[in-house]
Amino acid sequence: MEHPILFISVILHWIGLPVPHGPIGATLLEKLCEPYLTYTWLLMAFLFVVPKLTLGNLELVPGTGQNFWEAVIGGLMDFFSEHMGRKQARILFPVLATFFIYIVLANMIGLLPGFMSPTSSINITLAMTLIVWVLHHIIGFQHHGLKYYKHFTGPIALMAPFMFVLELIGNFARLISLSMRLFGNILAKEILLTILFMLAGAIFAPLPILCLGVLVSLIQALVFVLLSVIYCVGAMEHAH
Repeated sequence: MEHPILFISVILHWIGLPVPHGPIGATLLEKLCEPYLTYTWLLMAFLFVVPKLTLGNLELVPGTGQNFWEAVIGGLMDFFSEHMGRKQARILFPVLATFFIYIVLANMIGLLPGFMSPTSSINITLAMTLIVWVLHHIIGFQHHGLKYYKHFTGPIALMAPFMFVLELIGNFARLISLSMRLFGNILAKEILLTILFMLAGAIFAPLPILCLGVLVSLIQALVFVLLSVIYCVGAMEHAH
């Protein structure tokens, strides 16, 4: 079976590093060269270099690059502040904004021939979900102390054991739902585009799916971050 030609796989082969084709490489080096990791590193480099170039010198009268980042950062800050308050938004902004920008780019990079979306790997989406899951419980304990357990017991003492089990199941289900939603949608987009490119062999035939892929990429990034905000807000609220 032929494997898709990926841009970074060609570079890895050129510099003599292993190019794993299976889901998991046989050696540690092959695991580190998995496409979802190498394309994550590529996006990390992009997110480090591009802001440095466009925001090297902040000016009172902003240029195009500064205008763009001010619009993105300001829009995200207003969105978070509207749902969780300005004070808490300022604390959580670095994590949530980074997730949103990374997920948008990670989703869209797979639309380019020879590239893949890191978010089409369950390893990436599950790792981000674990961060959100642990973070919202930390926030809950910070706001309520040990009384945070009331979020899992309900207001009726007699029903507390039953409610505790249900709440635990529902809470752990967030790990599956949040990670699988992003992973499933982006993987489906990748598979569909691959099939269309193989069948059509041209850019214009898959064009409608490419446009739909842009929309899906934005929506899935927004859904992931919005649900993360809802989990954090729920942890801060009083149990009822």
